[in-house]
Parts: sequence; C-alpha cells; structure tokens
Amino acid sequence: MEDKAKQQHNNILLAVGGFSAVVVIVALIGFIALGRDPEVIQGEMEVEEYRVSGKVPGRILELRVKEGDMVKAGDTLAIIEAPDVEAKMTQAQSAVDAAAAMEQMAQNGVRKEQVQAAFQLLEQAKAGLEVAEKSYNRMKVLFEEEVVSAQKFDEAEAMYKSSQAQVKAAQSQYDMAVNGARMEERRAASATVGQARGAVQEVNSYIKETVQVAQMAGEVTDVYPKVGELVGTGTPIMSIAVMDDQWATFNIREDQLKDITVGTELTVRIPALDKETNLKVTSMKDKGSFAVWKATKASGQYDQKTFEVKARPMEKIENVRPGMSVILKK
Repeated sequence: MEDKAKQQHNNILLAVGGFSAVVVIVALIGFIALGRDPEVIQGEMEVEEYRVSGKVPGRILELRVKEGDMVKAGDTLAIIEAPDVEAKMTQAQSAVDAAAAMEQMAQNGVRKEQVQAAFQLLEQAKAGLEVAEKSYNRMKVLFEEEVVSAQKFDEAEAMYKSSQAQVKAAQSQYDMAVNGARMEERRAASATVGQARGAVQEVNSYIKETVQVAQMAGEVTDVYPKVGELVGTGTPIMSIAVMDDQWATFNIREDQLKDITVGTELTVRIPALDKETNLKVTSMKDKGSFAVWKATKASGQYDQKTFEVKARPMEKIENVRPGMSVILKK
C-alpha cells in the first residue's frame, strides 16, 4: 500500500516536471521565433519654405493668390502701393535732367555772347593800357626835367601798372571763354550725371519691389496681411512651401544610432499615405545637452544624448504634406 502511494506521488511529480519543461520549451521557441518587438522611431516630413517680403513700405493694393494656391516662378503674388517711391522717382529724374544740362554746358563751352563780351573787355583794357603808358612816358620826361612833382609821377606809374594788370586779367577771361570748361570740370559734370542716373536706377529697383513675384514654384501656405493694410520694409507678406524639396526629421537617442550614419538608407512608413518609401540620411546633428540628455548614471551607465537626423527621399513622394508622421522601425 505504501509502495503504491509512493509510486503515485512520483508520477505526479513527473507529470508536473514534464509540464513545466514543455512550458519552458514553448516559451523559448516563442522568444526565438518572435523575438522582441521592434523599436519605433517617429519623425515628421518637412519641406523647404521661403517668405515673400518687400524692400519698400507701403499699403497692400492687391493680393493675387490665397492660401493653398500653387504658384510658379515669376507669378505675381501681391502689389504694394508706394506713393513715396513715385515721388522719389520724380526727384531723381529731375536731378538727372539738371546734371545733363550742366554736362552739356561744360561740353559746349561758353556762349558766343560771353566770348564777345570778354573780347570787348580785353580791348577796353588794352585801350586803357595804351593811354596809361603814354601818360606814364610823358610824366617820366617831365619828372626828369623836374617840371612835375614825384607824387604826380608815382600816380602815373601806378596807373600804368594797374592797366597792365587789367589787360592780363581780361586776357585770361577771354582765353577761358574761348577754350571753354577745363577737362576736370567736364569730368566732374559727367560724374554728376552718372550719380544722378544711379539714383534713378536705385528708385527703379524700389518700384520693381512694389510688385512681388514668386522666386520658386511652390504652394502658398500662409498669407499674413489683408488688402489695405500697411507693411513695412522686410515685413513678411506670405510664405511659400517648395513641395519638391522634401526631407524627414527624426530625433534619435545615441544608443539607437548603431546602424545609422550619413548615407544610410532607411525604409520608413508614412501612415497618412499608407505607403512605404526609402530615405537616405543626409545629416546628423547633436540637439544640444540642455534639454535632451537622458541621465542614466544612477544605474551605472552614461548620459544619452539625442541627435537630429535628416533623411531625404530617394524618389519624390507624391501628396506628402509637411508635418506628416514618418515611422522608422529598428
């Protein structure tokens, strides 16, 4: 009886042991077959974006596009009313006209009437010199004969020298009238014209800025002012997303970067489009330690940093929108 009970007890232990062994084997097989769940790294799609802004302050006269519109390079986006610029153009053009007139005067020389007047002054000075010279010669003879006083002779001599100086001055004025402006004056006049024309070109560049055009093809994502509102120099008018310039951005801890380097190809899934696509890593950058460290020293490990990883599609992804989630499984 006792042997029978002992045998029954052994049978129970054997059954329990066998069941436990089966459970362990099944668990091992399941672990080996299924493995651990893959780590999921989530990023998001981004596209290049540029802002449209003007150099001149003014009032929004017209908006040719709205949010969501697709534009091509060269399309007119907005028109700004800038009366101040138009007034400056009038001033600049008047300055050009005045400078051109001065240049023409310098190139043409003095008018014939002025040359004639200078010639007459020269002749008058020569006549005065002739009279003064005769008076001087007479006074000199009389002074030597002691007929006139020294004062009278000195006065005649002074008049004679003064007449000589007047002839030289008149001759210089006449020569200047005949020869016209000096080369330096002509160059100065030409430079003034160039300066005035440069001011006109500058104002023309500002006038062109009153019509804002698209620099690259893309989609209008934001329009900031409304028609009639004032905008200042450099104030953004709208933002345009360049949909052909796409990339995905991931924030990945350094312990997950084992198989990721610049040039690595990644297979990702975009849930919003329900499709998989291939990306190539183009850059990796430390996000900075002030906010993304994961302290693990308490467990005897190290501080883990986070890196910003950018990857561009190997082929253009149709219908992708900035901000769509991108799933990477490791």
